[in-house]
Amino acid sequence: MTPKRVRKAVFPVGGLGTRFLPATKAIPKEMLPVVDRPLIQYAVEEAIEAGIEQMIFVTGRGKAAIEDHFDIAFELETTMSGRGKSLDILGRTRLKPGAVTYVRQQEPMGLGHAVWCARDVVGDEPFAVLLADDFMRGRPGCLKQMVDAYEKVGGNLICAEIVPDEQTHRYGIITPGERDGALTQVKGLVEKPAPGTAPSNLSVIGRYILQPEVMRVLEGQEKGAGGEIQLTDAMARMIGDQAFHGVTFQGVRYDCGDKAGFLHANLAVALDREDLAEDVELFASELLAARAPRRAA
Repeated sequence: MTPKRVRKAVFPVGGLGTRFLPATKAIPKEMLPVVDRPLIQYAVEEAIEAGIEQMIFVTGRGKAAIEDHFDIAFELETTMSGRGKSLDILGRTRLKPGAVTYVRQQEPMGLGHAVWCARDVVGDEPFAVLLADDFMRGRPGCLKQMVDAYEKVGGNLICAEIVPDEQTHRYGIITPGERDGALTQVKGLVEKPAPGTAPSNLSVIGRYILQPEVMRVLEGQEKGAGGEIQLTDAMARMIGDQAFHGVTFQGVRYDCGDKAGFLHANLAVALDREDLAEDVELFASELLAARAPRRAA
């Protein structure tokens, strides 16, 4: 039977962004730019490529900039038009009326709680979850790869990434079953296993396609690691009752919740841009050459 199409995506954007303070004191971390687009816009564009029709943002206090970003900016657009400037650059920041919903997460109680806050909008449909911190670069995009796999196997899908064995204790790790190319049957999930005990080197990263039953599990979910309601715990309880697969992402992930990862993403995107690559490469070369004597000392 053909699985029900994935039309909705949840973007949990209510976090405090404490790792980027003081920059995120007044600006949502999801609005931090990779070159000239905020992280959340890259995630939304990835969802649009995958055929998502309704974006559901789970926000919190101080996140109004996200709503403004995806709205019409009348003064800006009028001024640009009056000066003969093209508005094409703003194209993907204007979501269609009715294609976006904002839900408030009143307390920062974890990813599972944030997803649960979107339950009434999700309804009885499968849905995607995208974490903007995980900046994914691939062709096609990460969620499109997952949707293509979902159309073949249905059920629940988790995006997976191969990580070095010595880093498995930093991630949720998949207990694998049968493998078929990029698809891996998920027999269990282990959250941050102790070093040397991980069942595989397939980590869970910030893209999911879930069936609506996960909302009923989250309804009664108790707090887990960090005193928060963990999505991983809810998914683990569903394994065995519903099909679960991991989709190994064919591309590169940058952890933009981490300062170094954020800088890596900016450099990688800049070097891929025809209007920036030559200048950035020259600057980076000069900077590294200037640092070489100090590193050798």
